[in-house]
Amino acid sequence: MIAPFRRIAVIGFGEAGGILGEDLARSGREVLAYDILLDAPARREAMLAKARSAGVRACGSAREAVARAELVISAVTASAAAEVAVAAAAFLQRGQLLLDINSVSPATKRASARAVEQCGADYVEAAVMAAVPPLRLAVPMLLGGARAAEAAEALRALGLDVTAISDRIGVASAVKMCRSIVIKGLEALAIESLFAARRFGAEREVLASLERTFPGMGWEGALPDALVSRVAEHGRRRAAEMREAALTLGDVRLDPLMAAAAAERQEWTVEAMQTRGIEYPHDRRFSWRELADALAGPERPDGHERPAERVPE
Repeated sequence: MIAPFRRIAVIGFGEAGGILGEDLARSGREVLAYDILLDAPARREAMLAKARSAGVRACGSAREAVARAELVISAVTASAAAEVAVAAAAFLQRGQLLLDINSVSPATKRASARAVEQCGADYVEAAVMAAVPPLRLAVPMLLGGARAAEAAEALRALGLDVTAISDRIGVASAVKMCRSIVIKGLEALAIESLFAARRFGAEREVLASLERTFPGMGWEGALPDALVSRVAEHGRRRAAEMREAALTLGDVRLDPLMAAAAAERQEWTVEAMQTRGIEYPHDRRFSWRELADALAGPERPDGHERPAERVPE
């Protein structure tokens, strides 16, 4: 039986880790956090202020954060997930549980589990099945691993919405990755279709046709802004997740044609924004039309050009 979690460490204090850490601290738990940006002089003070505001104690290292924590939440980038698990295995101990909420392939989760379990600690994978910001601690998660069912009870006592679906590592992340092929693939398709339609002056007719074909989805309403905004705000992270989805497909001998293309389109979007000096508008309502026009307009005054589209040979 897994004991109640009273002392919690969060490794990775970005958007998801910051929200979970803040909500857990507000629930009365002691929460410690470490983020690699605490080692960056230009970002350290901002990260310390974020931790103070959340009621979380920032630590100078992952080892310091993890010491004596019953629960360790890994909430880093997809590219760093396996590295963090291997590094944590050097100081995790029996009786501690690492909850890996990172959006990575089943193979990556299994490798992380092996590293953690070799040191005697427990490992549970979590697939986060919706955006964290609106639901915060109550965001739905699917759990997998030998102790997933036991961990679910203790995690629900913290206020998390978790469901154990398998005692095998990889099943929950496979659900996440396969779902992401559709969700993030749809985002990439929307950008490609609507930006082209905008340049042709055909967007109204395209959206009307999509609404007739898929009634109720909101193609003539809020859906296009919602789809494009996710990429504009978090495109690099979403592209990284789609590359993990591509690895997932490769593991079952399927060519990741759509996943790889979606990752490329998402990456193109944020690179084009960066090249043009366009930042995501956090202070006002996002408009996909404004972004499409900005990316189709003239280059920046400093002479930088937008990333070129690849033309099929």
